[in-house]
Amino acid sequence: MRHILSSVAIAATLIFGAAGPTVAQNPFAPVIYINDKAVTRYEVEQRMKFMQILGSPADQAEAEDALINDRLRIYAAQQLGIEVTEQGLQAGLEEFASRARMSAAEFTAALEKSGVEPQAYRDFVKAGVAWRGVIRQRLLSQISVSDAEVDQEMKRQIETPIISRVLLSELIIPAPEGQEEAAMNRARAIAASQPNEAQFAAAARKYSAAGTASSGGRLNWIGLDNLPPALRPVLTNLSTGQITQPLTVPGAVVLFYLRDKQGNLRPGAKEQVLEYMTLRMPSAAEATQLAARVRNCDDLYVQAGSDAAPMVNRQTQSQNAIPALIATRLASMDDDEAGIVNYGNAADVVVLCSRQPALLARAQQDVPTTALPDDGVEAALPDTQGIPNREVLREDIYSRKANAAADAYLAELRADAIIRRP
Repeated sequence: MRHILSSVAIAATLIFGAAGPTVAQNPFAPVIYINDKAVTRYEVEQRMKFMQILGSPADQAEAEDALINDRLRIYAAQQLGIEVTEQGLQAGLEEFASRARMSAAEFTAALEKSGVEPQAYRDFVKAGVAWRGVIRQRLLSQISVSDAEVDQEMKRQIETPIISRVLLSELIIPAPEGQEEAAMNRARAIAASQPNEAQFAAAARKYSAAGTASSGGRLNWIGLDNLPPALRPVLTNLSTGQITQPLTVPGAVVLFYLRDKQGNLRPGAKEQVLEYMTLRMPSAAEATQLAARVRNCDDLYVQAGSDAAPMVNRQTQSQNAIPALIATRLASMDDDEAGIVNYGNAADVVVLCSRQPALLARAQQDVPTTALPDDGVEAALPDTQGIPNREVLREDIYSRKANAAADAYLAELRADAIIRRP
């Protein structure tokens, strides 16, 4: 979502231009020192303009904060002996400009028209390139993603409904020629205030040009498929009660507030696959005594003894294929828990090894099954169409961990730095 919004905001602001802050008497006077490295007033003003083009409010405190972080990123790279080559910097400039569907030269020229010097752009990208080098050298070797973490994330996604419709409120701010900047600034201010539903409705009544203004911008339920494809991920990634960043359309700036969203589980998402063990015993008393000694699935073979161990039946089945009495007993059991099913003249010791969503079991492609032939488990599992790819999820988890580690390291650098004002 961040890339979608940033590309829209970048392109729109480069067309309409960015507001310039008032130039101070001495623009090159230091305003902050970070480990004795100065940040000048001019750099702050340039970063404010640049941030506005990127779709962030042109706030001086935020600009100073961003420049402090960039100085610390460069400092960390220098400490590790990491240098940003001209080739590496140029690659970074091209990659960033591509988000606005421009070359680096085109993006630089457009920035200059909006009052942003090429050096401000180069410094911003250089800090990012240097920081990636720091992350690779210092942090990535410490990050790993286990199969259990991938399973947990797959389970979460499988059990998360697929959004099919959304309940929105809209706020459409007119942006006639010459007033685009004012409309964008107003939209940014509304979004930055993180309004609740009542506050958004009040803003819609006051500023919106849409026919829904009188009702606070409230729309009826809208099917997700009826919305423009580029807008769908923006809305589905919102949580209920959140607002989009300003979106530009010809002649207007648009904000959406998500009041609610609904969806359906994937087919088979509620179905479970259970791995369990059973052993028939002559009486309930003997079964109860054995079950009390069992600590986990593999332990059943040990506790049953060498004579009875070959009679243990271990299998993996979909819920609807498990005999009713055993399925009912398993329903209340935890992994590696043992219990009994009493038939009067005999009893089964039952041990639950694991339970998992059938879709997850299918996606793993290595579902454990009984050694007996033709157990029918594979046929009982649902189709995996639309299930997240394990390697894609692994990469996503890895990226999240890397970002979290990078944020933590930057906070550590900041805590250790000497930051002062003249």
